[in-house]
Amino acid sequence: MKATMDKRHIQNQLAAINRLNAKDETIIRFMEVCGTHTHAIGKSGIRQLLPDNIQLISGPGCPVCVTHEQEIEAFLSLAARENVVIATFGDMLRVPCSRGSLDEARGEGARVKVVYSPLEALSLAERNKHLEIVFLGVGFETTAPLVAASMIKAQKNGLKNFSVYSLHKVIPPALEVLLLDERVQLNGFILPGHVSTIIGEKPYQFIAERFNKGGVIAGFAPHDILEAIIMLLKQRNDVKPEITIQYNRGMNADGNPAARQVLEQVFVIDDAWWRGLGMLKNSGLRIREELQELDAAKKFGIVVKDYTEEVPDNGCACGEILKGIKLPGDCALFGKKCTPSYPIGPCMVSSEGTCAAYYRYSQYC
Repeated sequence: MKATMDKRHIQNQLAAINRLNAKDETIIRFMEVCGTHTHAIGKSGIRQLLPDNIQLISGPGCPVCVTHEQEIEAFLSLAARENVVIATFGDMLRVPCSRGSLDEARGEGARVKVVYSPLEALSLAERNKHLEIVFLGVGFETTAPLVAASMIKAQKNGLKNFSVYSLHKVIPPALEVLLLDERVQLNGFILPGHVSTIIGEKPYQFIAERFNKGGVIAGFAPHDILEAIIMLLKQRNDVKPEITIQYNRGMNADGNPAARQVLEQVFVIDDAWWRGLGMLKNSGLRIREELQELDAAKKFGIVVKDYTEEVPDNGCACGEILKGIKLPGDCALFGKKCTPSYPIGPCMVSSEGTCAAYYRYSQYC
């Protein structure tokens, strides 16, 4: 019975989209920012169900994909140290750079441990006092509070062999850069539900106020995404762009003040490099000076080489795909030399990557 109701509900949503889009032949481009949205859209075949003039473009909402190549080289150098264990989420293992990947380093003897939370890395440090455990802090506002909490716990317990290499990033500055890029033509955003449970709706207001574009914070089920598209089309028809919440069951407008307080206790906003986007002001989270004993970059004197945004010689178009300028199929490597089994670029490596989603659900994208 529920499946029948869901099917009827989605049919009604698609009919509403067609009514709102009636007689409009203008190309409408909505960007789904989050990689989880990209996979949900691919799996459910939403792109095929929409009118031809409504396009869903994937954005830079995959933290693994936007981790800069020079940062990967830096923690590969750290992994080569004799008494260091790198604790990381599994998605980071195969992310390539000119020096290889963590997975290859592990095959050559480096100590690399896949963990499912920073607290697991903390436990690893408590059990192995003779080793230095370095957790790779890769993620957006969703995962950063738990990393911050683990650091507070490590400091409280006087744990000296635990540290974090922070590559955390925050989403809103990346959206501003996309809107300032004339090559990225967008009519609105399907905004990430998970990130928004922490930051709320206020950090996105500039999208409507400065750029006259709409945004809807959406959940991840097919009916959530379709409802977000309906809400964006209504805004477009009413000529009244604003930031609204579809994901009411998972968040409120203020987000999670307690989680933000933990973040502010450990991190400060700083500039950060994004693969494909370059250096973005106020887009990263740097560990506070008073916690430098937990900052792997300070603790081990990690020196990151000068960054470059030159297009890699391997022909990977991941940078342009992250911006929504190209689709995965526009890359000459996609599905040929670059597959999930043999990834050339990070967009194919991560489970949240755009190329991985398009490859897996190619019959629907």
